[in-house]
Amino acid sequence: MKCRELINRLERLAPLSYACSWDNPGFLAGRGDKEVSRVLVALDATDEVVETAVNEGCDFLLTHHPLVFGSIKKVNDQDFIGRRLVRLIQADISYYAMHTNFDCAPGCMGDAAGKRLGLSDTQPLEKMGEDVNTGMPYGIGVCGNLKKAVSLKELALTVKERFGLPFVNIYGAKECDGPISRVALCPGSGKGMSGHALSLGAQVLITGDVGHHDGIDAVAQGLFVIDGGHYGLEHLFMDFMETYIREQVDRDLVVIKAPEAFPVTAM
Repeated sequence: MKCRELINRLERLAPLSYACSWDNPGFLAGRGDKEVSRVLVALDATDEVVETAVNEGCDFLLTHHPLVFGSIKKVNDQDFIGRRLVRLIQADISYYAMHTNFDCAPGCMGDAAGKRLGLSDTQPLEKMGEDVNTGMPYGIGVCGNLKKAVSLKELALTVKERFGLPFVNIYGAKECDGPISRVALCPGSGKGMSGHALSLGAQVLITGDVGHHDGIDAVAQGLFVIDGGHYGLEHLFMDFMETYIREQVDRDLVVIKAPEAFPVTAM
């Protein structure tokens, strides 16, 4: 399969038009006419991931987070981004990122996370628009209902188990004395999603990158928070895309997942 053919299939799943204006997803490095037989899927294009792609003989690197966000005036080995790009280009590895387009697209990040948690009657947490063909709303995160009401601590344990997390942080554990049934879920960085969660009647926001004031201010407004980490809630991208490429794109492609690499360790 040619690189451009694989990219076309990826963009059917998550069109670039769904991406936020500040984002930079898409075809970031490499050759469109490159023949692709081995794909590495990862969350970030770290040094370790790039070396894995090279050592595994991959032709295509697919990540969730783009290595390149802003403009670049130089590409050389004098900074970490340049070194990674040079390494990929030297190895003739094409590089593509699916970021907020994947976050927003129906059936992708938000819906997949909601399904993993067993949410029903879901809707986008922050609606970004409607699909021009189907009229289906799309956006960042989801809000929905649990199958049965549980305590905040029980929900935190479920999040930890379903997403394979080493730990979670809870804001409002002492203040919460009732059952939880309605949940807002925003994989990645959702510290600014409290207003959207409250407007949809959520009792808990499950997300990552929650700062001290974000957490206590949410609790003060009656919204409890479970912080599973940015990586922790988004690394489902790797399982999702491995399955999608194998089942929906080309069964003959070899798809390799990067090893899990939680960036934070609790001592």
